Amino acid sequence: MADPSSYRPKPGQIPDSPGVYKFRDEHGRVIYVGKAKSLRQRLANYFQDLAGLHPRTRTMVTTAASVEWTVVTTEVEALQLEYTWIKEFDPRFNVKYRDDKSYPYLAVTLNEEFPRVQVMRGAKKKGVRYFGPYGHAWAIRETVDLLLRVFPVRTCSAGVFKRSAQIGRPCLLGYIGKCAAPCVGRISADEHHELAEEFCDFMAGRTGAYIRRLERGMQEAAEEMEYERAARLRDDIGALKRAMEKSAVVLADATDADLIAVAEDELEAAVQIFHVRGGRVRGQRGWVTDKVEAVTTGDLVEHALQQLYGEERGDAVPKEVLVPALPEPVDPVAQWLTGRRGSQVSLRIPQRGDKKDLMATVARNAQQALGLHKTKRASDLTTRSRALEEIAEALGLDSVPLRIECFDISHLQGDDVVASMVVFEDGLARKSEYRRFQIKTFQGQDDVRSMHEVIGRRFKQKAGEWTEEPADDVRVDDNGATASTVAAGPDDPEPDPMAGRPTDEDGRPKRFAYPPQLVVVDGGAPQVAAARRALDELGIDDVAVCGLAKRLEEVWLPEDDDPVVLPRSSEGLYLLQRVRDEAHRFALAYQRSKRTKRLKSSPLDTVAGLGDTRRQALLKHFGSLKKLRAATIDEICEVPGVGRKTAETVAAALAGAAPSAPAVNTATGEIIEDDGAPPAALSAERGQDR
Repeated sequence: MADPSSYRPKPGQIPDSPGVYKFRDEHGRVIYVGKAKSLRQRLANYFQDLAGLHPRTRTMVTTAASVEWTVVTTEVEALQLEYTWIKEFDPRFNVKYRDDKSYPYLAVTLNEEFPRVQVMRGAKKKGVRYFGPYGHAWAIRETVDLLLRVFPVRTCSAGVFKRSAQIGRPCLLGYIGKCAAPCVGRISADEHHELAEEFCDFMAGRTGAYIRRLERGMQEAAEEMEYERAARLRDDIGALKRAMEKSAVVLADATDADLIAVAEDELEAAVQIFHVRGGRVRGQRGWVTDKVEAVTTGDLVEHALQQLYGEERGDAVPKEVLVPALPEPVDPVAQWLTGRRGSQVSLRIPQRGDKKDLMATVARNAQQALGLHKTKRASDLTTRSRALEEIAEALGLDSVPLRIECFDISHLQGDDVVASMVVFEDGLARKSEYRRFQIKTFQGQDDVRSMHEVIGRRFKQKAGEWTEEPADDVRVDDNGATASTVAAGPDDPEPDPMAGRPTDEDGRPKRFAYPPQLVVVDGGAPQVAAARRALDELGIDDVAVCGLAKRLEEVWLPEDDDPVVLPRSSEGLYLLQRVRDEAHRFALAYQRSKRTKRLKSSPLDTVAGLGDTRRQALLKHFGSLKKLRAATIDEICEVPGVGRKTAETVAAALAGAAPSAPAVNTATGEIIEDDGAPPAALSAERGQDR
């Protein structure tokens, strides 16, 4: 436990101006981000007598090892910078709202040439218009099915759209009038985009004018005795009204507003939001958070506003935001919301009438959500704490292993050897820290050598060395999606001596810079010995190692002849099993993906100097490998971009390739017919490999 006086800034060093500050721990990791109207006054509160601090604040300042700050011009800039840093560093002591479930949204991909209406979950993407969230996906599909009669926007996937364009026939929805069929040219891209915009306007609550326009059209058609068109418009009006009836009217004046309510106790808080558009409840969502810092209701509201509108489009911010308590001070938050929307936003507490009654309903939902969450999680907190304590006691650790990393090796009879690393912090999976490796030094069925290589590569940064990480080193975000990371190389900047860990240009510790308290390997004594030997070679002696053997679920320690046997009912054993099984799942998924890519190959892949562009041009020109193989060199030269020398190389490569199972187009995933081999042949071959 650090003494805050050891890193307290000197008197007069902190400026008396608005700004944002960061507390870092001994590893250089940002553990708390805050903003202040006066940095000097705010930071002085952290360096008072520890007995006068809130327990959670006291824990934060004793965990920290340094503090730094950035001066800004206004409090609005401080609010925006605080949100940006919280999203970037994910500090452990800041309020973090967790959705109590994964909410589906109705999304319109306006960023595409032909926008598509679909159900989406997870992180929001730029250029996509979202409506919701909804309680159930089926509610979205029912609404869309009613609206497609009036707004026949494309709903098919990219594969179906491309296939219909190739064969010149629309899908079923195009035949029954629930799609404008832009795939076959029934409507132009601009007309289809305009149709999608009208769909968005209707979903945003601008319904009255559109229905009145349809009613006028119906009357004009009837007067002109075009009864079929009048009947169609009548049915369209009925479909729109049925879609509107699915959301209840709560405010009579067609108000656009978001209502936020908070239910809290000393440890946790639940936030509920009702999205009201056009006087109707268009969506509802909820968050739950641990109160890891001393916060008021106004502070919780401010954090909720940051999370709710921080990454939204400006038009997602309504004219009114109704809250149970105002942030202090309120003016910067109101200015920030106004800047996000581009026009005035009213941030206030409802005092009377329908809005106050609706706020009471939102508050009841928040209270119920908090009660349900505490019922579910009460046992989880106790169980996780007991599991970590049992592991520490069984392995003889000085403290409970708050960060556990588990490694597993996967291969198929010595081919495509890969490894995985999963991370559990406080007994919970931290998917953003997951990594996967491709074994480079050798290929074969030697899990011991593979484990030694992976442990060495992972911990070389901790030992102060730099090595080139594998190109397929991948991290996984909290939604399970993967994103490539930048591998650390010999040209990276020197470590920051103050942080004691490798840092990047912004002063943030690089990935792999945070050591675990416990390393778990999937295997028995040989794998454990290999992992321990890799750490010893790097001079690392402050990381514990153990292995979990699958057969008898025995826990092996380095240099011990006998395993540690935990009771079957042990919570510690159950946690180790979860960690090991997650590592096995992650490694197996990566190994299968590499094997699938290897199977999806064709003789053209081996032609030197033939890139993807010309390879696809050849396949498109001839239609199949069979026809390409039968073509002459002169015929191959007719393909744009293919010279005679390349044509001769292609012809020679195809002449030497024995036709077998059909190849797969790596760009489209479609089977390329060759020598009449049916697609089933490839499926059967893959089934045998599995």
